[in-house]
Amino acid sequence: MTAIPPDGAPERCGTLARREVVAAARAIGVSTDYGSARGLRLVREPAHLACIGLDIHQRRQWLAPAAARAFLRMRSAAADDGIELQVVSAFRSATYQLGIIRRKLERGQAMAEILAVSAAPGYSEHHSGRAVDLTCPGFPALEEAFEHSPAFAWLGKHAEGFGFRLSYPRDNPHGIAYEPWHWCWHARRRPNGSRA
Repeated sequence: MTAIPPDGAPERCGTLARREVVAAARAIGVSTDYGSARGLRLVREPAHLACIGLDIHQRRQWLAPAAARAFLRMRSAAADDGIELQVVSAFRSATYQLGIIRRKLERGQAMAEILAVSAAPGYSEHHSGRAVDLTCPGFPALEEAFEHSPAFAWLGKHAEGFGFRLSYPRDNPHGIAYEPWHWCWHARRRPNGSRA
């Protein structure tokens, strides 16, 4: 079981722990060239996290502080427009991702099938504390049907203004299935070169 640090935020993996998780993922079938073949890099986990509230299962969810502020502003703006953005998942550590992969293998899924819908441990944008999976009332979580929701339409028009982008559109170069629910915050550069 993952320990909860004193601030209540989930445990994060440092560099050494991440290496161990990646090695464990390789031992259960993730190829050694996964990152280069998929065009994905190992993801560093943030030193600090900020709570963004509860998800649809009433669990506290977390993002890196700047991403959390941007998300809360975006969710508020959506609410002002009558759109309810509900969180399904936000930060998760490489260790947690390894557990997801192991559980799917135990249920009999093949590694290729798993990696078509989940990034390998160490490579998920969720590790960065900048990615959030969203849904809205009346739509099942983590289903393509979300693309037909008013929330998805709103995100398509407004998310970029808050720094969020759809990470896995159809036919993306990473070989990950289309995920209309998965949005990642990217710090915007100011004219002086600093990040916003």
